[in-house]
Formats: sequence, structure tokens, C-alpha cells
Amino acid sequence: MQHLDLQVVEQAQDWLNAGETVWFCTVLSTFGSSPREPGSIMVARADGRHLGSLSGGCVEEDFLERLQAGEFSQRVCTERYGQRREDNRPQIQLPCGGILDVLIERLEPDESNRCHLAELLAVMRGREQKWRWVSLVDGSCSLTPVDSAGGARVEVAVDSVSVRMGPSLRLIIAGLSSVARACAEFAVSLGYEVIVCEPREEEYRDFHMNKDLENVRLEKILPSMFIARPGNCHQQTAVVAMTHDPRIDDLAMIEAVYTDAFYIGVMGSRLTSDKRAARLMTTGGLNPDQLARINMPIGLALGSKTPAEIALAVMADVLRVQRGIKRDEL
Repeated sequence: MQHLDLQVVEQAQDWLNAGETVWFCTVLSTFGSSPREPGSIMVARADGRHLGSLSGGCVEEDFLERLQAGEFSQRVCTERYGQRREDNRPQIQLPCGGILDVLIERLEPDESNRCHLAELLAVMRGREQKWRWVSLVDGSCSLTPVDSAGGARVEVAVDSVSVRMGPSLRLIIAGLSSVARACAEFAVSLGYEVIVCEPREEEYRDFHMNKDLENVRLEKILPSMFIARPGNCHQQTAVVAMTHDPRIDDLAMIEAVYTDAFYIGVMGSRLTSDKRAARLMTTGGLNPDQLARINMPIGLALGSKTPAEIALAVMADVLRVQRGIKRDEL
């Protein structure tokens, strides 16, 4: 989940608490090119005020125009954009040429809907993911546990849909380096909450002077200490270390394997990684199963050389695991 998702649900709750009916929209599936992925959400009021997005703008404009004209009065429905309608009614064509399926829920300001959104917010502010199940028959909804941290964001059945919800994606970067800075920039653009843990003053002295890092949170603390604190690593957290300093990288890995982080990785050549694995077992006390959780060398094998190329390979691998894709399936 991205930060924007949390803001959307908070806004929906605020409007319900103020006595407003809201329309909660979720992208269910995309075919071809699409600027927003399945699971993206938007909330709107009857007067057109809204937060979040479903596409690059064209879908939102059509939906809001029809909403203000009195459409979407039913409790739940789905709408397909980008494909000619059977009734020959004019249908917008997405500039990217794709097709978009959207779930539209009409939520009245009653106790049941307010409780559901309160529970959903608790999930998004917590540590674990849950499925948000919605009936396509009567619009009833509930939250149920998920089996794994990675995998499809949306599952569509004949008469229901399930959307994976949970805490915002978080990237914890153990220590600053040229690769770490590039990685932070990539992660911010991908919607991650990015936290850099750096105890060395000489490394973070000019941190806030870098405009590319203005949306990155700096913790002036040893990464292992931050990672070990309860609540800092949840199921939507990736932990990466790229300093080449064992005092930073090794300790971060030792703590990370005891957390719920869905991705753990450390930079280094194959030889360096083999030596680190031996240290982590003998000195760090890790067992083979814990060691297997650590991606080392980190990232996809793209032949990367420059800091930006290495950062790209790292974030591509994080995305792979987040999507539940095995390396041999690429």
C-alpha cells in the first residue's frame, strides 16, 4: 500500500463521521497499459470532492461527472473503462489503450460502515495485512487474514472480490552510501515510506541539503537498534544494507531476520556474500533458515555498475518479492 491509500481511507472515515455518503472506488484489474495498478483506491462525495486516483485522470473525470448527475445509486457495482459498452453508450477510451475494471461502493454514514472503516484504518496503521472481502451481491464487507505477505493485490471471484490491505510500504535503508541515496530516490517515487538509519555524522551531515532526499526520514541511530524496536518492521517492510561496512550491514541483517520484513538484502560480491554468510552463522548465531531470508548479493543480476543501476536492480528485486514472483519466473 502507498501513503496515499492511507490518506484516502482516513478521508473516507472523516466524511462518514460528518454524515456524508461516500463512494469508495477500487481498481480491480487492468488489461494492457494502465497508469494505476489493481488495488488503487479513490473516495468521492456526491458534490465531486475526492481523494486518490484510478487512472491518469480520464476515468476520474468520467466517474465524477456521472456521480454528480445522479448515477451509482446502488450499494455496489463494477464499471469497465476503455471498452465499448454493449448499450452503445459513449465510453471513454484510455489514452494508454488499456482497459480498467473498477469496483464502486456506495457507503452511507451508518454505524456499520463507520466501524468497517475504523477496522480498516487499524489494519493500515498496524503491522499485518488482511483481505478486504466485498460481496458483489449486497455490498457486505469484512476483513480476513492473509496467508502470505506477497502475492496478488486483488482476487476476483464470481460474486465477490478480495483486496489485500495493510500498512504502507516501508523501506529501511541501513546506512548511507551513493547506492543508498539512489535507492531512496527510487523508493520514494514508488510510493514507499523511506527511512534511512545512519549513526555516522560525517555521512548524514549534508543529508537535509539534498533536495532528492527531502521526502526521506533520517534516523541518527545504528540501523540494528532501529530495526529491533517493536513496530518498526512490519509485513510491508523491506530492509536493505549497502555500505560495505560490516559494523553497519551485518548487525542490520542479524536483527532484520527476526522481524516480519518481506525483503531483507545486503550488497556485496558473491565472494563477499559467502564470507558474510559464514560470519553471520558463526558470530551472529544465525541458523540456515534465517540466513536463507537474506538476499545476498542483493538485487537482480542486471550487470549493474553505477550507483543508479545498482539501486534499480535492488528495487526491482524488492518489487519482485512484493509481487510474489519467483526469480525463475522472470
